[in-house]
Amino acid sequence: MAISENQKWFPESRFGLFLHWGPYSLYGRGEQVLFREHLDQDDYEAKARAWNPEEFDAKSWAKTAREAGFKYAVLTTRHHDSYALWDTKYSNYNSMKCAPKRDFVREYVDAFREAGLKIGLYYSWADWTSKAYWSDPDEHPEEWSALRDMTHNQVEELLTNYGKVDVFWFDGSWPHPALKWDSQGLLDRMRELQPDILVNNRLDADSPFTKSQGAVEFAGESRTMGDFGTPEHHITADESRIWESCQTSTWRLWGYCRGERWRPTDLLLDFLCQSASQGGNLLLNAGPQPDGRLPAEFIERSAAIGRWLAVHGEAIYGTRRGDLTEFTTKGWQTRRGNSLYLIYRFWSQESAERIAELATPVKSATLLTTGQSLEVENREDAVYIKGLPLLQPTELFPVIRLNFDSAPEAKDWAKGRLWNLDPKEMLPWVREIDQSK
Repeated sequence: MAISENQKWFPESRFGLFLHWGPYSLYGRGEQVLFREHLDQDDYEAKARAWNPEEFDAKSWAKTAREAGFKYAVLTTRHHDSYALWDTKYSNYNSMKCAPKRDFVREYVDAFREAGLKIGLYYSWADWTSKAYWSDPDEHPEEWSALRDMTHNQVEELLTNYGKVDVFWFDGSWPHPALKWDSQGLLDRMRELQPDILVNNRLDADSPFTKSQGAVEFAGESRTMGDFGTPEHHITADESRIWESCQTSTWRLWGYCRGERWRPTDLLLDFLCQSASQGGNLLLNAGPQPDGRLPAEFIERSAAIGRWLAVHGEAIYGTRRGDLTEFTTKGWQTRRGNSLYLIYRFWSQESAERIAELATPVKSATLLTTGQSLEVENREDAVYIKGLPLLQPTELFPVIRLNFDSAPEAKDWAKGRLWNLDPKEMLPWVREIDQSK
């Protein structure tokens, strides 16, 4: 799916920040606590209306994001619980009408835009407080029409009152099909308001809502509508369009959760490198605390990634899919122009690296981690990169940049991979054996 010249910033950015924040953070048990624990609706709403995160400082969030190397951010303006983080005129259940008396979306947009980040807004189709959402739209047409109209109107507010919005991130359309939401009609209106906006694919599935043995058959991801794919909790390239993998920085939950286990920094960086190596982005989530502060664990990990990117960022930003040679046992690859980047998850602790798969001679090599020029020897059987330090030169992932006179190519035999190649291609390589011995 083609994107415009003004949208090319997205695949060039590679690294985005997801922010799941709302009154559900008060419970410290994730963003879906209302539904998952079947809480009393009135009690939840009373606590939500009283929620007042006095420590929230959008500029502090933006500073953390910029120093971590994020290029864009996506804030949950309204999650499934229906509480809005802006002064919407279509509902009194929002941060301006309730205790904070603040437009958190405005503060976020202004701070992140000032910090040089692209602006993304998340909006949930779902409204767990609405009987219409939990009903059959055809049985309650008036109630459903009111819910759908509120949804369209609130999205239009977000795209009218906050200047340029670069990304719009839908979620929660299930269990109702796109036709009931009029997803295409809303999408058309969004493009009228913001011609350069990128909209994700969660505009509901292209097939009706079905169940099989109690399991929902789709997650509301359209194959035809939207600009980019959104694999969740996994990294899988979308061959038909640009895409980003959304991942949590904790083990599971998106909203703030007391006692959650935090994924280590090298694993979070691995998500980023793997996504870039497959031609996609990473949207890494943080769940801010109920008082409005980012968790210290997230700040620590994101800062470490930012320091790594300050040295190795050219191997991530603006790159395209790597996967040129068989590099699974060592790490990931990305490409930019006539350069190939080798991102090492595992350092071999040897002074030379043998790369047999390249058909294009290597002109020069640099260990980006230290800036050291490396010796290159192009032989008939392989290219040898020499002069490597025996000890891993960084706590995270070392990177070697290989430069070529033209776009690098792999040898014919190396274009396949171990588990998807035609085995006959390997016959010239197999040694003849006298079976009679």
